[in-house]
Amino acid sequence: MQVMASPAGLVALGSCFLVLVVGADGAHGWSRGPFGRNNGAAAAPVANGICAASVTIHGYKCEEHEVKTEDGYILNMQRIPEGREGGGNRKQPVLIQHGVLVDGMTWLLNSPEQNLPMILADNGFDVWIANTRGTRFCRHHVSLDPVLPEFWNWSWDELVTYDLPAVFGFVFNQTGQKIHYIGHSLGTLIGLASFSEGHQADKLKSSAFLSPVAYLSHMKTALGVLAARAFVGEITTLFGIAEFNPKGQEASAFLKALCDYPGVDCYDLVSAVTGKNCCLNASTVDIFLQNEPQSTATKNMVHLAQTVRDGVIKKYDYGRPDYNLMRYGEPTPPAYNISNIARDLPIFISYGGQDALSDVQDVQLLLDHLKFHDVNKLSVQYIKDYAHADFIMGINAKDVVYNQVVQFFKNQP
Repeated sequence: MQVMASPAGLVALGSCFLVLVVGADGAHGWSRGPFGRNNGAAAAPVANGICAASVTIHGYKCEEHEVKTEDGYILNMQRIPEGREGGGNRKQPVLIQHGVLVDGMTWLLNSPEQNLPMILADNGFDVWIANTRGTRFCRHHVSLDPVLPEFWNWSWDELVTYDLPAVFGFVFNQTGQKIHYIGHSLGTLIGLASFSEGHQADKLKSSAFLSPVAYLSHMKTALGVLAARAFVGEITTLFGIAEFNPKGQEASAFLKALCDYPGVDCYDLVSAVTGKNCCLNASTVDIFLQNEPQSTATKNMVHLAQTVRDGVIKKYDYGRPDYNLMRYGEPTPPAYNISNIARDLPIFISYGGQDALSDVQDVQLLLDHLKFHDVNKLSVQYIKDYAHADFIMGINAKDVVYNQVVQFFKNQP
């Protein structure tokens, strides 16, 4: 299924998904509106937060929270503590982590009957939606302003080291219970890397990885491969900026240059980057384009491009042995050993046959690194027709994926 939008919209959507593998305007306020109910429009203005824009209008309770990381970033989280009908006993917490250049709004684009957070809430879970640094409601720091390059001096290493521990710790302290984790795309990468180092072991109950991005050597998108090479080789001279804003002039020019490259077809840019998504709704894509893509650190994109280039999951490469030595105590960046993930951790993996980013061969490599995992603790789902965006916006994702995730969590003692 091809979902077409305007050329400008395609550039925005394509660049957003593009940076999922190669890699909001100004700072927003923190006003909190009352928790009301409105059964009208699918999405309200987002200025007052994700709860007001996409949750309470459907009759669900929703809370906005702020979480400070150890390195001083102030992150925004949403909590949907119960289903629309309310009530119930002590609920198991679920933490949901989005990919890069989007925020938690991405999980809420479809109707309440079709989006994952509300499906989980209606099934008796206490749902927490994470938002990473740099996204529109996470552009705050105890001492740094987002106009400063220092604010953007981070890659996904820092999401592993600081963001994920901060949100895990906050949810654990609020609920007193171990947490089910769900990641999509980059959210899977930082989860895998974190869990491989033993982080969150005392707070983690189980994990679901949707469209896992870990190994990227077999990525089937010519546009993505070309972009990865460009980001690794020329990013400092190409942009000369610390913040990568996909709505900005530099990013648009970069993407246009890639699309002009021989052999790259950007007519259907979404498919060119993510694979042919089978099950997207045009109205959902329109809502997506109203909210995404958003900024990330240029350094983060370079780190993702290094993952494509090198075919291994490792820490950021500073490009010179002496720089790496100063940072890591060794001339090359240390690798994240996925095989070190606790073998008794319940894991659910779902991947698609049409996914150009999370390629089947690369997922098989990930599974090979989990070959010693307890066989009764690893569940794997293969969906032949699914591509990258179907897992978060597919109109049939409830029946195909989400019901399986819900049952997986309910099966955990």
